[in-house]
Amino acid sequence: MNTPVLYIVIPCYNEEEMLPITAKRLIELTDDMRAKAMISEKSRIVLVDDGSKDNTWQVISSLHSRYERFEGVKLAHNAGHMNALWAGMTMAAPKCDCIISIDADLQDDVNAMYGFLQEYQKGADVVCGVRSSRAKDTVFKRTTAQGFYKLMNKLGVEMVYNHADYRLLSKRALEALLSFGEVNMFLRGMVPLLGFKTAVVEYERGVRVAGESKYPLKKMVAFAIEGITSFTNKPIRYVTLTGILCSVLGLAMAIYVLVSLFGGHSVAGWASLMMSIWLLGGLNLVALGLIGEYIGKIYMETKRRPKFILEEYLRHE
Repeated sequence: MNTPVLYIVIPCYNEEEMLPITAKRLIELTDDMRAKAMISEKSRIVLVDDGSKDNTWQVISSLHSRYERFEGVKLAHNAGHMNALWAGMTMAAPKCDCIISIDADLQDDVNAMYGFLQEYQKGADVVCGVRSSRAKDTVFKRTTAQGFYKLMNKLGVEMVYNHADYRLLSKRALEALLSFGEVNMFLRGMVPLLGFKTAVVEYERGVRVAGESKYPLKKMVAFAIEGITSFTNKPIRYVTLTGILCSVLGLAMAIYVLVSLFGGHSVAGWASLMMSIWLLGGLNLVALGLIGEYIGKIYMETKRRPKFILEEYLRHE
């Protein structure tokens, strides 16, 4: 196999503090890869500004003017992490042999890219970076993250355990992924659907050295809901089964009440009545909210809005 043209795609949102550190590390990395003939001289690093409110685009523009290997993609509006990544992959697809996606904070170990390229040379079209442990996470984050992967597995969604969006895609895998037309994207579930030969490279995740995390608890919860509702309708089935169970219990309670009434027993049922009202009311609201999530996704899909709007693209011919 010839030396591949690699494009490293990095979504950026308010990363002016982190980008100089990221750029320095990736320059060293790609210089070493070029020296070892692992990647072509035409390889590039694509920095996607996802509507940042700080000086992220100015930093990207400066890197582009100083180094031939840096390209910049500026989105006209904040489109979200998945859409920003999609934009970078779309720009890279016509020119690359393979791409690697990684977050701007470089908490994912960049040295794992050596393993990615080795697996690619062996014939893998998809190489997933998988965390070897979560020892550096808080107990809450570790518990919720592992619970999320297990829940998705129970719901029948094919995902690579402890894999986020640090991965390599060959050109044909990338083109196949970009052919997906849905607006509600959950790449961790979409990539396994490609079906191409997949390999795994383990690495130890580091800590952010500058800037702030872009994934607070609120976004993590929204991300989990997005993943579940984008890939399975089992929650609706579970709600239906719960409704059936409640109906059966209600019928049994009705029989009990009638037997008690005709048997001459007086039952003070205020407490049980109130509990039943609150329980069934809560179940109804959960069911309506869940159904609303799916209807909302149908609504967004029918709009067929573009995933991103490109404002500016800096590249070297």
